[in-house]
Amino acid sequence: MSHTSEPLPTDRPGPRGHGLRLCSWDAESDAHAETWLRGLLDPDFRRWNTPLRPVTDLAGVREALRSRAQEQAEGRTVSFRITEEETGTTLGHIGFHEINRPLKLARVGYWVLPEARGRGVARRALLLATRWAFDDLRLHRVELGHALGHDASCRVAERCGFGYEGTLRGAMFEAGRQDRFRDVHLHARLATDPEPTP
Repeated sequence: MSHTSEPLPTDRPGPRGHGLRLCSWDAESDAHAETWLRGLLDPDFRRWNTPLRPVTDLAGVREALRSRAQEQAEGRTVSFRITEEETGTTLGHIGFHEINRPLKLARVGYWVLPEARGRGVARRALLLATRWAFDDLRLHRVELGHALGHDASCRVAERCGFGYEGTLRGAMFEAGRQDRFRDVHLHARLATDPEPTP
């Protein structure tokens, strides 16, 4: 088994920088659940992402957030709310999954709410979260995959030092389908790579 139950260092205050703070999601918070649902139902999110377990209502959101909290306690994933550092306003989500502690690698994924787009939120959050993953999780490699054609994600990855490594054939569900697949661009960054300029 590639995963371990080694606890993750998530009981400390979340990382902050670049005008952002990364905080925990709370499944019992109405505001958090409503924001998560709004993010997942956003047409742009749905164009590029097809979750394994579709979530369409607040009950499903709470179940998903509780499941993530359990996986986090088991050391398999970490989920952060992206917030404005000064106001605490939620802007989106960023998290690490498929955390492999023996190999010191994980995959990162994120989404940004519609009203927060165009302000460099994804780029700033990815820089902040990746530095945290290298420093606190002691990862060596972080991978980022996005559907072929998602040029905005491609630009964010490259600006954050995630070099393009190739195309994975049929590695992601088609939009809204779990019976058809599409290609994925694979990007990655190593702890030894130069730190990108914010």
